[in-house]
Amino acid sequence: MHFWLRSYFLGFFLLSILPLEAQASPVTILYSDRFLQHDTGTGHPEAPDRLAYIVQHLKQHQTLNANLHWPAFFAAKRENLLAVHQASYLDLLEAEQQQLTTSKPYLTLSTGDTVISKDSLEVARLASGAAMAGVDAVMQSKTKSAFALVRPPGHHATADRGMGFCIYNHVAVAARYAQKQYGVQKILIVDIDVHHGNGTQDIFEQDDTVFYFSAHQHPLYPRSGRPAEVGSGRGKGYTMNVDVPAGSDEAILLAAIDRQLVPAMQRFQPELILVSAGLDTHQGDLLGGLNYSDAGYAAIARKLTNLANQYAQGKTVWVMEGGYVPANNAHAVESILQVLIVQ
Repeated sequence: MHFWLRSYFLGFFLLSILPLEAQASPVTILYSDRFLQHDTGTGHPEAPDRLAYIVQHLKQHQTLNANLHWPAFFAAKRENLLAVHQASYLDLLEAEQQQLTTSKPYLTLSTGDTVISKDSLEVARLASGAAMAGVDAVMQSKTKSAFALVRPPGHHATADRGMGFCIYNHVAVAARYAQKQYGVQKILIVDIDVHHGNGTQDIFEQDDTVFYFSAHQHPLYPRSGRPAEVGSGRGKGYTMNVDVPAGSDEAILLAAIDRQLVPAMQRFQPELILVSAGLDTHQGDLLGGLNYSDAGYAAIARKLTNLANQYAQGKTVWVMEGGYVPANNAHAVESILQVLIVQ
């Protein structure tokens, strides 16, 4: 069956079998065409199509799109970025961007394997702003959940280093923004990307107000995120990593949520859940070796929504990370949103 027909009937079925009162839970979508202007060069896997295809698919899906809000938003300011990144790193980014010329339109950051071009820093600031706007949407009760469809991704960016296609750490910026702007005391970050979010873990390594959970393929870039890594200092016990062997489907992650994350959240009791929504765990992704299905993404969303409903008044903000096959990305996002709109 053609994918759009399959999507239509899946959405209609999910909406029709649920109680009427559960059918009106719109989701805020944070997207801008500016995200397509981060130019990584010909043949780079982190290309505009990986995001553009999702947006096209959602807007053509009338049943689903009727429950999506697409508000405008603003780029993160330097002060927002300084909440997680060192000033010296932000200055380095500006200095390196100034090296770009007409004859040298691309540059790989000196801190790691991340290509930038003339619009990259502005676009990345807007992506962090999208994550912040997602926090605004759920904290101001405009919607229970929000999904920031952004690029470049962010979870590999540490306080002082861009790497792994990432410039600013959007989820980390959103977490600090939620704490400062809304006084949120406890935040859970769930990372479902095929790669470990080393930057996010590093930023909150010694923090007991942010619990970081990641289930990722091992071994794989960046080769961090072993189960023995549990945080340090005040943050000891607030980091949880799960190894997922190559070839696995979503079963390991789902079991880890039930057996490890749920008990931990009974103690932690988060007030807000942020999700680093990597889509590169999907079967057939170019940069990953896992086999998550569309139904698997829906199951993940359902479990995280249950946690949010129990502890955080349903508040979840999803921020797109990896995912390098456009059609797979679209189907995964659709599966997640079908759950969020009926939570």
